[in-house]
This record gives sequence, structure tokens and C-alpha cells, in this order.
Amino acid sequence: WTMDKYKNIAGGSNVLAFEMGVDSITIMFNSGAIYLYDYQSAGEYHVEQMKRLAKSGEGLNGYIKQYVDGNYAKKFA
Repeated sequence: WTMDKYKNIAGGSNVLAFEMGVDSITIMFNSGAIYLYDYQSAGEYHVEQMKRLAKSGEGLNGYIKQYVDGNYAKKFA
């Protein structure tokens, strides 16, 4: 897996790294768990918001908890 390190600007995030696909985002958390969110599981709007937050390095963990918790396509590890 070639994932980009999440900047975690505010500190305290559970997100460690991410990888963006055309219609998906894969996120690795500090626990080592990796989740794939795609348009079908989380919706196009939420996936694109997660991509934007991942790039900015801030707010991704909170967004997932608030809007897409449990709406993942696949869990790894």
C-alpha cells in the first residue's frame, strides 16, 4: 500500500494515512485498521469531502465520526 501520511494539523486525530481513488478513499487509523469508503457505501458527496479534508490535513476523523461512521465498503486488518 502506498498511502499518504495524514498531516494531522490540529493533533489528536486517529487518522494516520490515506489513499485516494477515483471514486473512493482508503483510510488507515492509528489502530492499524484500514477502511475503504466509496461512492456506493458512503455516497459521492461524503467521499469527496473526505478527500478534501485528507488533503488539507485537518478535520477528517471528526467528519468520519459525524457523517460516515460505519458506511464503509470494506475493512482491512
